Amino acid sequence: MHVRRNILWCVPYIVLAAVVHAGAAVPNDYLLQPGDVLTVSVWKEPDLTSDVVIRPDGGITMPLAGEVAAAGHTVEVVRSAIDEHIRKYIPSAVVTVVVKQAAGNQIFVIGKVNRPGQYPLNRPVDVMQALSIAGGVTPFAAVGDIKVLRREAGRQVTLHFDYRDIEHGRNLQQNVLLESGDTVVVP
Repeated sequence: MHVRRNILWCVPYIVLAAVVHAGAAVPNDYLLQPGDVLTVSVWKEPDLTSDVVIRPDGGITMPLAGEVAAAGHTVEVVRSAIDEHIRKYIPSAVVTVVVKQAAGNQIFVIGKVNRPGQYPLNRPVDVMQALSIAGGVTPFAAVGDIKVLRREAGRQVTLHFDYRDIEHGRNLQQNVLLESGDTVVVP
């Protein structure tokens, strides 16, 4: 009986640790992206627990909450918005939102690399690391003319990257951290 009581006493802490661990995959200030998968749950309301994918327009739809803007917001902002809508119907609602998969956070590496493609951006990645993830450059790559294409305030921006400079420890500031949606072009 004593062991059973101790186990039951630990259950809330184990659940809390699991929730904290599940949410640890992304930082608290992570801005949600279209394509991200969220697990939304309402305590003691199994019909209101589901996985939702953030649509390309940035929204999600939840029973009782309706349409909620998610892209560009933190998990806490989305949780708070869902909570506010649901409390009209369930005053004692306890809403939890966890990023199940940060699938909307992607970069692209194209051109003369060994494995061009789309790659998840689930941790900070700079240009050199992206090239490494893509299997490195091919022997015919113009390594002095690599570009990073980025959208800033709705317009296309080009960042120049010279692999040779980095290789020799020069102009290291050009090895920028990539942002979601960036495209590394290796001619």
